[in-house]
Amino acid sequence: MNNTNTLRGLSTVSFWAADLAAAKKWYTELLGIEPYFERPGYFEFRLGDFQHELGVIDSRYAPNISATNPAGAIGYWHVDDVKAVFEKLLSMGATKYEEPTERGPGFITASVVDPFGNILGIMYNSHFLEVLGSTKKP
Repeated sequence: MNNTNTLRGLSTVSFWAADLAAAKKWYTELLGIEPYFERPGYFEFRLGDFQHELGVIDSRYAPNISATNPAGAIGYWHVDDVKAVFEKLLSMGATKYEEPTERGPGFITASVVDPFGNILGIMYNSHFLEVLGSTKKP
C-alpha cells in the first residue's frame, strides 16, 4: 500500500447561479477580491491559506439531476469568527440555514443559503489551525 491519500484536498467548490453577474458582484463584495479566472458562464476565486478555489457556474450548465433547492453536502470554509461572518452574510441577503453551533471544543459551524440558492458553510476549526501552523516555515 502506498502513502498517497485518495482525496488529497479541495480543488474547487462549485456553486450555481442563474444570475451570474449578480453572483459575481455578491461574492466579490463578500470576499473583498475579484475573481482570478473568468470565462463565459464561469468565474473563480482563490481563497485562504491553501488557495482553494470557489467557482460559480451559470445554472444553465447544471447537471439535469441537480437539486432545485438547497441540498446535499455542505463544504465548510474556515473563518476566525463564525458569529461575525454569519451576521455579515445575513446582512448581505443570505438566509439562515443553520445558526452558529458549537460542535465541541474548538469547533463551531454555521451555514447560510446565498441569494443564488447555494449552501455556504463556515466553521471555526482548531484542527485547520494546527495544520496551517505545521505548514508555516520558520
